[in-house]
Amino acid sequence: MQKPQTFKAMMVRSEADSPVTREIILRSIGDLPPGDVLIQVHYSSLNYKDALSASGNRGVTRNYPHTPGIDAAGVVMESRHPNFLPGDPVLVTGYDLGMNTSGGFGQYIRVPAGWVVKLPGSLTLKESMAYGTAGFTASLCVFRMITHGLKPEDGDILVTGASGGVGSMAVSILAKLGYSVTAASGKPEMHDYLTGLGARSIVSREEIQDLSDRPLLKARWIGVVDTVGGGFLATALKSTMPHACVTACGNVASPLLNTTVFPFILRGITLYGIDSAGAPMTLRRMIWEKIASEWKIDHMERLYREISLEALDANIDRMLHGQQTGRIVVNLQDDALLNIP
Repeated sequence: MQKPQTFKAMMVRSEADSPVTREIILRSIGDLPPGDVLIQVHYSSLNYKDALSASGNRGVTRNYPHTPGIDAAGVVMESRHPNFLPGDPVLVTGYDLGMNTSGGFGQYIRVPAGWVVKLPGSLTLKESMAYGTAGFTASLCVFRMITHGLKPEDGDILVTGASGGVGSMAVSILAKLGYSVTAASGKPEMHDYLTGLGARSIVSREEIQDLSDRPLLKARWIGVVDTVGGGFLATALKSTMPHACVTACGNVASPLLNTTVFPFILRGITLYGIDSAGAPMTLRRMIWEKIASEWKIDHMERLYREISLEALDANIDRMLHGQQTGRIVVNLQDDALLNIP
């Protein structure tokens, strides 16, 4: 397979005393970092971590200029590893991609073979990025709940930040598997959207954030997918039924957790931390196979919008201001048609 010498990519520049800039430039294949597998990226997706990297956040990306994009799906162009051959459809999510390694917001990436997953046969490249890190993270939460022993007949599962990428995926997968889902959202206009994804009921942010110093609240949930952190996670811990579980996978509200030991020692609940970026490859492959089979969502078209690389800039700003709903799939092919913001 013949590769070009240059390719399109978003380049973010962040220098002291200067505003952050983002532009689409031509990069050289030779400028990519060393790695086992060169991949032509057909699709990527926009995640909150990408928006932080694209805004100069050095907690995510240490060195600039940089190409973000923690997700990528495409076709192998060159490989030094026997597990991957030119022409293989593959995906990469997490690890260091898009953080300090040139990421999926460029038409080519070069990565270690240990980061690459062969695309499950029943998923298209576009579908894999409609899921992306958000769908993978949501699926890890669901997996932890199932292995914890939670069954659909046991009660209600709360999903916080339900209109976001991870939240929307979690609502959809849990509903498909027969669980009763309560979706929490601070956007009243999203009620019909969340109901359409399968949520049985909707609650406001105010209903799931207890600002008192009470160590325990009425037990309401058999499980929680918390995507926002802070006071919402603290309240979820106080509101979970005995011997049930909470999964924590986000900190958009706050990375701080102010709680007591009482939910753990009086109700015996379990708090699972979800690390999607560093998930072991054995677990990663198993989760992607479930996403492509019994957990595959029937209404994917409701969950994402497709944009071009050129439209990324405006959508990054929207995400940073909390104005995005669901998932954003980025088409990096030369014939990308959707150039709308």
